[in-house]
Amino acid sequence: MIVCLGLLAACASAPVSGGAPGNPPMVDIPAGRLWMGSDSGPQSSRPPRQVYLDGFQIDLTEVTVGAVRDYLEQSGVTLAVGDRFGSPDRADWPAVGLVWREAQAYCTWRGARLPTEAEWEKAARGTDGRAFPWGEGWDATRTNSSRGGPGHPISVGTFPEGRSPFGVLDMAGNVAEWVADTYDPAYYKWAPASNPTGPNLVLGHSLRGSSWASDRRLALTYFRD
Repeated sequence: MIVCLGLLAACASAPVSGGAPGNPPMVDIPAGRLWMGSDSGPQSSRPPRQVYLDGFQIDLTEVTVGAVRDYLEQSGVTLAVGDRFGSPDRADWPAVGLVWREAQAYCTWRGARLPTEAEWEKAARGTDGRAFPWGEGWDATRTNSSRGGPGHPISVGTFPEGRSPFGVLDMAGNVAEWVADTYDPAYYKWAPASNPTGPNLVLGHSLRGSSWASDRRLALTYFRD
């Protein structure tokens, strides 16, 4: 299973050594347990719980405008609302504005898929239950957020000091990421403790990771939307 990142999202996959030629670099996330959720966050993130996940890979950064343009050119796919990426000099900016099915289609084209919420959270948070990818304390200098950012998305990987414990970049701020799961605010109360894939209730698909317009509350590794 590959996992893709961006408001597109990230792609995920089963552990192999790197992505296919031409794909973004990927990071190995080992099998094991993590803490999901929090007892101090919103009700949708409660209760905190330990979850086991098989190993997987996830893109090092959010999926870029350039990567999606290559996909559109090579596949002949047309987006529902057309090319909304603006100036060609933004090729290393994160791809934005794709609806969920378009994000999933891109990952599938790559031989990948969107990550589950649990996979995204492990890649962002590690195994120690930290509040932000870099640790416990909020630090506006480590992410593109509403506190100190330029007021728009910027090139992926701009804040290496904001990397997660596994080295994954852009897991807080810049743009939010689609994940595979549908969304149920009460899911954590009954979700399985091994490889959860989300509820059957369809209220829309989940977003994780916050954006350039978000504050610290939305940048928390366990915040669900």
